[in-house]
Amino acid sequence: MARDTGAKCRQCRREGMKLFLKGERCVGPKCAMERRPVVPGQHGLMRRKEKEYGTQLREKQKVKRAYGVLERQFRKTYEEAVRLKGVTGENLLSLLERRLDNVVYRMGIGSSRAEARQIVSHRHITVNGKSVNIASYLTKKGDVIAIKENKKDLEMFKELKNQKMVFPKWLEFNGAKLSGVILDLPQRDDIDLNIQENLIIELYSR
Repeated sequence: MARDTGAKCRQCRREGMKLFLKGERCVGPKCAMERRPVVPGQHGLMRRKEKEYGTQLREKQKVKRAYGVLERQFRKTYEEAVRLKGVTGENLLSLLERRLDNVVYRMGIGSSRAEARQIVSHRHITVNGKSVNIASYLTKKGDVIAIKENKKDLEMFKELKNQKMVFPKWLEFNGAKLSGVILDLPQRDDIDLNIQENLIIELYSR
């Protein structure tokens, strides 16, 4: 399976914002955006004037990198967003938020989306009682996301029982049971990343 093997911190610097690709490191003093918040490369300190296409492309790359989605997957998600009723840009972000790896991350089971994707691919997660190892699995309202019974004693999951987190209003997670529920479909104001989805739609509409 194809995957992006580039340096995570370099990706944040290229997009000019924290994408939280490395979990706890991103909120500490070792974060690259805190130490060197400039575009990577020898000309990183030079001011660059981007044209309209470049601005649209950067916005698409930012979202792709934040959610860990490759171009072909992202294009398919966009095409699905176009077919749905409503605003295409909001549909696109909602579909990305509903990916199983992102839901696992939002519930605090993984410290980053990359770690959450690994947890899913290693068959640690069930959806409505059935094992699912597909990171792009699209969750829906009412789905119960849980850690497998025979995996709950793993050291990586023990601390979840006592953690205190603020979850998005469309999710609920029970640390004692190590399971959560999709209460509703995510709305535009539930997404905390600084994204201008209209630029992505303009790019694909060329």
